[in-house]
Amino acid sequence: MKPVRIVIVGGGCRGAGFAAFASRNPHLVQVVGIAEPRDIQRERIAKDHNIDSRNIFSDWQDLARRDRIADAAIIATQDDLHVEPTIALAARGYNILLEKPMAPDEAGCRRIVENIEQRGLIFAVAHVLRYTPYTIKLKEMIDSGAIGEVVCIQHLEPVGYWHQAHSFVRGNWRKESESSPMLLAKSCHDLDWIKYIIGERCLAVSSFGSLKHFRREEKPGNAGDRCLDCAYESKCPYSAKKIYLERVRRNQTDWPVNVLTTDLTLEGVTRALEHGPYGRCVYESDNDVVDNQVVNMLFENGKTASFTMTGFNAYADRKTHIFGTRGEIYGDGCRIQHFDFLSDETVETRIEASDFTILGGHAGGDDGLMNSFVAAVADNEPGIILSGAQESLESHLMVFAAEKARRDNTVVRI
Repeated sequence: MKPVRIVIVGGGCRGAGFAAFASRNPHLVQVVGIAEPRDIQRERIAKDHNIDSRNIFSDWQDLARRDRIADAAIIATQDDLHVEPTIALAARGYNILLEKPMAPDEAGCRRIVENIEQRGLIFAVAHVLRYTPYTIKLKEMIDSGAIGEVVCIQHLEPVGYWHQAHSFVRGNWRKESESSPMLLAKSCHDLDWIKYIIGERCLAVSSFGSLKHFRREEKPGNAGDRCLDCAYESKCPYSAKKIYLERVRRNQTDWPVNVLTTDLTLEGVTRALEHGPYGRCVYESDNDVVDNQVVNMLFENGKTASFTMTGFNAYADRKTHIFGTRGEIYGDGCRIQHFDFLSDETVETRIEASDFTILGGHAGGDDGLMNSFVAAVADNEPGIILSGAQESLESHLMVFAAEKARRDNTVVRI
């Protein structure tokens, strides 16, 4: 079987990660094109995959004007730049793997779904949590009736104090107008996962959340505007010197450090902190997304779920408690503890999980997604995809409803 040919649209962290899968699995997939406006990122992927110069683009629109050059396109642009390239490349006949979220609003999501379904293409959204060995085992246990019928779920996403500061206070996802609400940018994974595990349609949601801490009113009195020139810096857990320069000194220059600059020397990162957004005081940024949020969900057949997202914790994997009519399950990404009501015994299952972070491929979720997508394209079998158009639209609608509920202080029916 010939490798599936793909073109990458967006050569940042996620696009480069998907391209790296091809490097590890050349018998399955081959990167034959790249569209990326930044020279260094574009040239790196082009060189790594020996891409023909005719298939190297600085603008996805130039790619879309060409006849189809690959079997599929992976779209990993910023959140607000998903809709147009997806529709344009679908019109050219590309099967599509789209980074989450689909779009920052309901109208954009529906446009994508309509265009994909009209053309009968293979389509997947990168809800990578569905594809981890942990989720596969957990879902298998629940579907087997191990805890009877699922009644309710408690689910926590501990974003991590420094990750919150990096991505959602100083970084690309700090402002709703430039990306999307926090719940969509970070936690559409989680609402999608909850729906997948509970196995029912969501009927209604309520939500509360706020930007509690990372604002000017919380700034210590002797703090400066930038971390490199701040009297309070040594006492601040969100110090850019602590988060970035200490990593450079330990020779840890991958994510998140490589987001700041392509010069990963101590001098280069220091310059980025002196002049760029990642050196700003977390209390003097222009961020407006929430730093904590809770969502309550009502599903069909009276099933319920509660979700908490917080940036005030150690960086860790999600933690979930699932309550059923015959038992309960606690899981944390690496282990599943099953308590059975009949025997009153607990059995623990350990999962051979890699790092749950972006660097570790989301505990196998990235590779699971790519394996499924490539197989679906190769065999023209959309049923292999766990996160298709309709499934992803439903969970996105849950997110939009939760945001409306939070803003309007009401219960929103879906």
